Amino acid sequence: MIKSMTGFASASRENEHATMTVTIRAVNHRHLDLQLRVPQALAEAEGRVRANVQKRIGRGRVELAVSVQYRQTATVEVEFNEPLAVALSAALDTARSRGIVQGVLTPGDLLRLPQALAIRERPVEKDPALVAALAGMLEGAVDDALSQLDGMRTTEGGHLNADLEARRVALAAMLEEIDGAAGEGRLELQARLAARVHELSIATPADPNLIAQEIVKAASRSDISEEMARFRAHIAHWRSLAESPEPCGRKLDFLLQEMNREVNTIGSKADGLRVSNLVIAAKAELEKMREQVQNIE
Repeated sequence: MIKSMTGFASASRENEHATMTVTIRAVNHRHLDLQLRVPQALAEAEGRVRANVQKRIGRGRVELAVSVQYRQTATVEVEFNEPLAVALSAALDTARSRGIVQGVLTPGDLLRLPQALAIRERPVEKDPALVAALAGMLEGAVDDALSQLDGMRTTEGGHLNADLEARRVALAAMLEEIDGAAGEGRLELQARLAARVHELSIATPADPNLIAQEIVKAASRSDISEEMARFRAHIAHWRSLAESPEPCGRKLDFLLQEMNREVNTIGSKADGLRVSNLVIAAKAELEKMREQVQNIE
């Protein structure tokens, strides 16, 4: 099936904790080149996302980016340095027993000591339950985005297919015209050879049967029936590839190389000015088809 390699898609999922957006951009590339940008909190799900993309896209440079906006604010963690407080309390007890200080250690005293209490913000994405929920959202959003991308690539592929089918039909007609022109050129070549041999045989008589055989051999070198048979097979094979459910871009590119080879051979073998003009036109059409095929998955 003909699909374009280019496209863009975006899908979002949300719950009470966060909103997640997945964007996918795809452009032409010889192979599948997948670039993922996933938040660190969701790194564990990256392998599953990669496998999902590889299952649904065969070729192209694909950039998939994930962004998460949290609705919750960060929670606060307070860490109490108990060994420090115990040591400080023991030191104060000693100082009081010697009359150096008075009073007891209060919470306010601890708050004034940065070593006693550590207050940190705890990011919401470190919550295991939240991360598990986000991983489920991620896979759903990726599925949605891939479905959108596939629809866009299929639609564009339909336009490419219509253009290439029109060119395929025109190319097939062009080659049939070359075949007819080559047949006329072969007959003209035989006539020219026969006329030239007749001129020469007036001065130097020769076996007419032998001369006729040599004329036929010379003219047969311009026979392109084998090349035409192969070219017609390539034209038929194109239809089967384009209608197959599998990605066909690489195969169509190879098939165009084979068609171009046959046209080159026809151009070197067939005789006649009209053939040369038609071969040039056929090669130009093949080049236009090759440029279009570079966009196909």
